[in-house]
Amino acid sequence: MDESKLREQLVYSLSGKGAHMSFDQAVKGFPQESIRERIPHLAHTAWQQVFHLWTTQWDILEFSRDPAHESPHWPDGYWPPHDSPDSAKLWDQTIGKFRSDLAAMIALVRDTKNDLLAPFPHGEGQTLLREALLVIDHNSYHVGQLVDLRRLLEVGT
Repeated sequence: MDESKLREQLVYSLSGKGAHMSFDQAVKGFPQESIRERIPHLAHTAWQQVFHLWTTQWDILEFSRDPAHESPHWPDGYWPPHDSPDSAKLWDQTIGKFRSDLAAMIALVRDTKNDLLAPFPHGEGQTLLREALLVIDHNSYHVGQLVDLRRLLEVGT
């Protein structure tokens, strides 16, 4: 197996490229008044989705690089308690944290000193490859939900 090709593909997918809208495209221009709106029969607001995306990605990143990391309590620790952030600044900060943590995850995958297939000394057999795939899968799922929210709220796409 050509490991450099695998790393390249993981980075491509982590970056949100491919067959769907990226995180940056999904949050771009999302009006502040819309991030807290509830849509009937949908479980979460745009704010809650963004917070959840960041928190989950951060947890996976920290688990991947820090054996002493303790995950938030499931499920409460992964979702914000309110439909909207306390301020517009918090929305922007959370988006920024998502981006910087994604860049850190990409750096872990790119670093050839990190074995993609070696189980972490902590955990239950998880590997960097598994955790990168988990970030790709999870982000893709919830970015798709953000795209649906954009359409239902008639936010420009």
